[in-house]
Amino acid sequence: MHGSFYGWYLKCQSDTQTLAVIPAVHSAGRKRTCSIQIITDNDAWTVTFPIDVFQRTKKNIFIGENRFGEKGIRLAIHTPQMNIRGKLDFGLLCPLKYDIMGPFAFVPFMECRHSVWSMHHSVRGNVYINGQKYSFHNGWGYWEGDRGRSFPKEYIWTQCCFSSGSLMLSVADIPMAGIHFTGVIGAVLWQGKEYRMATYLGARVVQIQNKMVRVIQGSLELEVRLLEAAERPLKAPAKGDMVRTIHESASCRVFYRFRKKNRTLFAFETDKASLEFEYP
Repeated sequence: MHGSFYGWYLKCQSDTQTLAVIPAVHSAGRKRTCSIQIITDNDAWTVTFPIDVFQRTKKNIFIGENRFGEKGIRLAIHTPQMNIRGKLDFGLLCPLKYDIMGPFAFVPFMECRHSVWSMHHSVRGNVYINGQKYSFHNGWGYWEGDRGRSFPKEYIWTQCCFSSGSLMLSVADIPMAGIHFTGVIGAVLWQGKEYRMATYLGARVVQIQNKMVRVIQGSLELEVRLLEAAERPLKAPAKGDMVRTIHESASCRVFYRFRKKNRTLFAFETDKASLEFEYP
């Protein structure tokens, strides 16, 4: 496959710790490799592996001794720079009612396609990273994926699990058939109900400035405001090659407000939000 990537993003959080793991496979020209990226509240690592240790089934990704899937994560990475081992078990997954891409899932030649495998699930277990213990006993998790050629040139992505639900929002510059438009995909789970916000449902961005984005769709309005970042560098694909550096805050301070028919359903500030703000 020429110039492509496929990867999952699995985030696990407790009241005090955050661990996100990104297994991926990527090809650029004749070069094919796979990688595992690890991001915590305070650090980030990228470990590259030869392609022959990568295997993907319908429900799991295997990279060497490492396994990722609907049952959980098993980590065993030993390099001169890092030593990671541990096992995390997932509870019942909470998928969306239908593909987050909607009808865009069937459009050919898109630069990047997004998937959401679980908006919220329980996490139990321990992971040791260079001797530091990451413990999840009443933890919660989120699981998404991306595939295509490149990440969008400009985009905003955020995700947060909270006491009464979970949310994710992605706003990106989308090139298609020689034109560019600002695309929106987002989902809010709130008190057992799923709200979908997306370009294909009429969502539009009414404000992007000063690390804030506001999206409106009919009577729905979602506002995201970054208050304090905690950025760590991550590798991202450009035409399949992992040469772009992006900056993610796996756990940072963000304000969210969700409104329907001018009534505020929730508004809160949290230091457990994940966010990437790749707009100038």
